[in-house]
Amino acid sequence: MTLETISANRAFGGVQGVYKHASTSTGTDMTFGVYVPPHAEGATLPVVWYLSGLTCTHANVTEKGEFRRACAELGLIFVAPDTSPRGEGVPDDPAGAYDFGLGAGFYVDATEAPFAHHYRMWSYITEELPALIAVEFPADMDRQSIMGHSMGGHGALTIGLTFPDRYRSVSAFAPIVAPGQVPWGHKALGGYLGEDRTAWRRHDAVALIEDGARVKDLLVDQGDADGFLAEQLKPNLLAVACTDARIPLTLRLQPGYDHSYYFISTFMEDHLRWHAERLGQLPRPL
Repeated sequence: MTLETISANRAFGGVQGVYKHASTSTGTDMTFGVYVPPHAEGATLPVVWYLSGLTCTHANVTEKGEFRRACAELGLIFVAPDTSPRGEGVPDDPAGAYDFGLGAGFYVDATEAPFAHHYRMWSYITEELPALIAVEFPADMDRQSIMGHSMGGHGALTIGLTFPDRYRSVSAFAPIVAPGQVPWGHKALGGYLGEDRTAWRRHDAVALIEDGARVKDLLVDQGDADGFLAEQLKPNLLAVACTDARIPLTLRLQPGYDHSYYFISTFMEDHLRWHAERLGQLPRPL
């Protein structure tokens, strides 16, 4: 598997890289970002996955997420994949809407035409990209955590709940917790997976918990000034599901914060420290 380096920049003693490779999952070139903090030669480091939201690429969090100082201090590799396949021949939303198609893969393997050939983000995130990270970077794949924002929060929750032995911790910013119950999810899951709603449940965090999926605990931050809160995000549904399943959930409703990266960057360090604690990483002087 050939990995092309698009850019590599020194930051807080480590390296922020952007890379491209030909994906067998999506049948396209895929671009992703990786921050590797300073470390001793031969050392391996735990990995935190960050899944982005609608319309985003790797670049949104890489440029706006303000994660590198904390990752350098905590010794965390930070991986930021893209949100969908891209390129010639990749189908998009017929009307050009932002919430389906390019930039909106919803972290599923599509089964419906014309999306099934390229839109295989579940396999890409859970199988292909981890295998590449394990080979190309000083990653301790026995210590992984996952987090995400909005659509990426949905991805982080569903992947974390599906593979609880792989990820030591799971967190999210303003996640879509129950796509089977909101317009974004109806459009995406219906378009990618078809109208049989039983197939949607494995890509719905609330449904997964109702069906028996468990993790040790969850951290979720949500802005109370988020314009998508009432119609699309509905964190109260996750709170009820976690209470019923006895999953410890730290749900923090942050006053005055919206859905943007101003919100995410404010609480990014909190999440990284929460993950580092569960990954067994202690802070170190920069």
